[in-house]
Amino acid sequence: MTDIDLLLRLGLALAIGLLVGLERGWHGRAEREGARVAGFRTFALVGLLGGVSGALVPVAGPSAIVAVLLTLSALFALGYWNTLRADGDVGLTTEIALVLVYVLGVSAVLGETAPTAAAGVICAFLLSMKSRLHGWIARMDAGELSALLKLALISVVGLPLMPDQGYGPGGVLNPYELWWAVVVVAGLSFLGYVAIRIGGASLGMLLTGLAGGLASSTSTTLALSRMVRSQPTLAPMAAAGIVVAGSMAFLRVLFLAAMFQPLLLRQLALPVGIMAGVGFLGAAGLALLAGRNGEEGKPDGVEGIGNPLELGTALGFGAVLAVVLLGVHYLRLWLGVEGVYAAAALSGVTDVDALTISVSRLVGTEFSAFHGSVAVVIAVSVNSAVKGAISLVAGNRRLGLRVLPVYAAAILCGAAALALSAQAGGTLP
Repeated sequence: MTDIDLLLRLGLALAIGLLVGLERGWHGRAEREGARVAGFRTFALVGLLGGVSGALVPVAGPSAIVAVLLTLSALFALGYWNTLRADGDVGLTTEIALVLVYVLGVSAVLGETAPTAAAGVICAFLLSMKSRLHGWIARMDAGELSALLKLALISVVGLPLMPDQGYGPGGVLNPYELWWAVVVVAGLSFLGYVAIRIGGASLGMLLTGLAGGLASSTSTTLALSRMVRSQPTLAPMAAAGIVVAGSMAFLRVLFLAAMFQPLLLRQLALPVGIMAGVGFLGAAGLALLAGRNGEEGKPDGVEGIGNPLELGTALGFGAVLAVVLLGVHYLRLWLGVEGVYAAAALSGVTDVDALTISVSRLVGTEFSAFHGSVAVVIAVSVNSAVKGAISLVAGNRRLGLRVLPVYAAAILCGAAALALSAQAGGTLP
């Protein structure tokens, strides 16, 4: 290691200490001088001390790092004891952050600089998120926490134990792949569910649609439609939110294709991407039109979107996926590719994720990526038509006549893009 390289690494160690110290200093800015266990300068010095300790390893050996760490720990413990006696504060966040800054200072000299810098930034970010994190935890109920922990346990512990081989007709039921699909879909849905639970309806219809599209675009459509039934003035902005949710569902399909079959993604990117683009443009137009007419509105609450990490919900999706896999297998045997298209149309009435994953597993072995893309486009088109019908029936005519034209345009544009790509590839006569 050259002198320049060592100086740069020591600078990184100091920068990490300064960054974390800045956050801690700002957090304790109201405390009187000398009342804090550690502030801006202390964190900077601890980071630099970690870097110097790492630089001394070639001379003094690893024992230098351990000796300094033990000394610092004793000083931190003494400071914590004094704070506890004076203020009764039992928090250990600052002391743990000091130890981490020292370790990161050592890592800045002896380890990889990029992961070390990233860890320092994450540390400062987490420290700054105290009130927000506590707020999120306060909003989480016992059922949601239990569901998250159960699925995490089953996924992390149970997934590696699942047999990775096919069972049933044609070997289409692979327990490992089935459960992996459940984990991916449930995790993606949970992101949207958490976004809605954290932000609530106060974020507005459009952001509710964005989050709801990740959780369940159909459930979001039903929830917003029911809201319009009771609050008709929300129809213009609810229409925009519903279309946003449907457009997010298009992007969700592309994500699943990327996860399970990149060959399918190449075929789907153009038609489904265009459908998403048309949807987002239509939603923007609906929102602008509502704002121009003074019809902006926010819902009082969004109900009807269940926790996707409930064990029953996760297992239910796994069961649906298994049924769709078997249905696609038999219909393909009986009717060929047209049977897969029929299965796609039937599946699209209730679910698109299961069909997308099922088709992904067959592309490259049973039929081409183009035929797979046709099946998925059929499924998302039927699903979009169903959501348009929901907005008309569960909502009202004013809502449905805003949503249906946008979905119709998206379906037509997606079909046209698919036909053009087929002609360009010589798939159609």
